[in-house]
Amino acid sequence: MRSLVTRRAALVAGVATVGAIALAGCSAGQVAETAILNTPIEGVNADALATDGTVSVAVRNAQVAYNGVKGYAKGENAPLDLNLYNRTASPVTVSISSTPANRPQVVSGTQVGFVKAAAPTTAAAVPGASSAPAQPGASAQPGASAQPGASAKPGEVPGALPGTSASAPAVPAAPTVTTAQITIKPLGSALFHSTDADKLQVVNLSDALRPGESVNLVFHFSNGTPDLTIQAPVAVPLSPASRAPGLENENTEG
Repeated sequence: MRSLVTRRAALVAGVATVGAIALAGCSAGQVAETAILNTPIEGVNADALATDGTVSVAVRNAQVAYNGVKGYAKGENAPLDLNLYNRTASPVTVSISSTPANRPQVVSGTQVGFVKAAAPTTAAAVPGASSAPAQPGASAQPGASAQPGASAKPGEVPGALPGTSASAPAVPAAPTVTTAQITIKPLGSALFHSTDADKLQVVNLSDALRPGESVNLVFHFSNGTPDLTIQAPVAVPLSPASRAPGLENENTEG
């Protein structure tokens, strides 16, 4: 009798062990599977529908690049991340603008376009300044020097010929903005990232734009598709913000 009970107990223990191993294997499989999944898209996804109800252009992952906890100040430019997909069999040109939304925590800009920093330009010489040509055969006399008390006139470079003056220093030129008008080939795409050399940006923000807020974007289409309006949020940071300094003696007891 005792041997029968012992045998049953051993059988039950064996079944429990096999079940535990199976559960552990399933759990490990789930962890391995979720570990290789891509991070979900954080931006706004929207479809521009043609008059017949079909998708004309798809907007994916539209968001403003994260710029720290303070965000963007009023008047600054905000770089965009967004992808455009032409779902039709014909080319389509997409233009983007930003209009006031009259909604809380939604700002706008005066323009949406590609901002490119211009190279600094050198200002022209002072008007009226010119250099007198040297006379043929003229040369400096050995040992010649300036006469005592001689000085340059205002606007002239010391030691230079009379009537000459220095050019003004280089002046940085204002950045150039090209209006966003993107032509996409049939069934093609156009991808824009905030790390591009020529960034797609919302220019001259109407107000401060902070994390948790959005910017109003309006998409216009050349193929007659009705305008599409979305609110693109500020992106979520890829790493957590730094921890604030702790209180004195917060890790001690008593």
